[in-house]
This record gives sequence, C-alpha cells and structure tokens, in this order.
Amino acid sequence: MRLISWNVNGLRAAQKKGFLDWFERDRPAILCLQETKAQPAQLDAKLLNAPGYSAYWSSAEKKGYSGTVIYTQKKPLSIQHGLGLERFDREGRVVIAEYPEFTLLNIYFPNGKKNQERLDYKMDFYAAVLDYCNALQKQGRQIIICGDVNTAHREIDLARPKENEHTSGFLPGERAWLDHLLREGFADTLREKYPDQPGLYTWWDYKTLARGRNIGWRIDYFFITDGLKKKLKDAFILAGVTGSDHCPVGIELCI
Repeated sequence: MRLISWNVNGLRAAQKKGFLDWFERDRPAILCLQETKAQPAQLDAKLLNAPGYSAYWSSAEKKGYSGTVIYTQKKPLSIQHGLGLERFDREGRVVIAEYPEFTLLNIYFPNGKKNQERLDYKMDFYAAVLDYCNALQKQGRQIIICGDVNTAHREIDLARPKENEHTSGFLPGERAWLDHLLREGFADTLREKYPDQPGLYTWWDYKTLARGRNIGWRIDYFFITDGLKKKLKDAFILAGVTGSDHCPVGIELCI
C-alpha cells in the first residue's frame, strides 16, 4: 500500500506544472495534499474527479489560503474535516480518514515565521493534534500522521542548522514537540529506514534557488504508531518531482 503526501503550494499552480501527469503515473493508493489554496468550486473536473479515486477536501474560509485534500482509491469508513476546534478548523488544515487498519490524519501544520502570534498559534495547534491522537490511541487505534509539519526535527534534517537556531521551523520548542510525539508512541518513518543519511530534504527556498544546490529542510513527514512499524516496507522522498517548493514524501505499508 503506497501512500504519498505533498505540499503542492497551490493545486491550480501545480496542475499547470504537470501535477496530473505525475499523479496518473504514480497512482498511490492514497495521496494527501496540503496547501491546496483552493475551494472545490474553483477547481476543474480533472482535479475534482480523478479516475479511480474519491476525494475529500478541507478548505480555508479565506480564499487562496491553506487547504488539504485526501485522494483515496479505497473509500474510508468515515471522514472528518478538522479537529473539532473552530479556531483551527476555519483554516482547512486537517482531513481525517478512518480505515479498518488505521486512522489517517492529513495535516498542514501552521507556519510560525510571521510573528509571535502565529508562532503561538502553531504551538497550540501542535498541542491539539497530540491531544487528538492520544485520544485515538486510548481507543486502540493505529494512526498515520502525514503532511507539512513546518519544523525540521534534528540538525541532520536541514542543510544549515547553526544559521537557523533562532528561526521558526527549527526553534527548540518546535523541535521538542516532535520529541514528544515520538515519546507518545510514534515513529518517524524516514528515520526508521534511513536513520543517519544526510541531505534528505523536502523543501527548498524558491528565492535563493536552493533546490539546485540541495540547501533544504526536511519538514514533510509520515509518522506511524508503533503497531504499524512491522508493516513498514519503505519510506522515501521523491526529490526529483517538481511543481512546488516542496517535494512528495511517502511510505509503503504491507497491508
């Protein structure tokens, strides 16, 4: 079972850059997109009705901002839009799909670089996600979290850690939340397979043409609960897939 997550930085823009051609070639069982920057009414039929897939959208109240979608070949048992907290759900950052084997959370986590208010919002969002997942685990559910987390976890996860020690996306508090997530029974799938491999990045700054030099950050992840670790066949980054300032990331599960 192949699952892929991608921050497309505007789905309509990605469509013009070959998104649908890539999607038709890869055809993962589940595709989770973040930062779609669109409401369904703004999209054409090719995006709304991908052959062989059902699509579940969460859109921000503000047009052209945020937004997530899950494309899935197998219809889930249920779909939930948001965490059930209006403060966060108005930004269309979460789609949750329940399958027999696991609950999948497709999340576009907030960016905290703008100001202290948005950093506080990001940290509150982090806490709400963890609370939600802890409740699911108490129900005995296995969980997959994927998406743009907007934080690099360790020094190996960005090209220039020393230069970014005081930058949101690599602040001690943000990184500590990822430590906490792992302590709560989640595994970082890429590091399960490639624990010490450097240069594995998922986002590069457009303005500085950083992608060609691989001066990047790993801020897009798949996390799985411990009960799914034995089913993890592979984890990967598709750094050669263009069309966004992020690239797709994915996992293969033996399910």
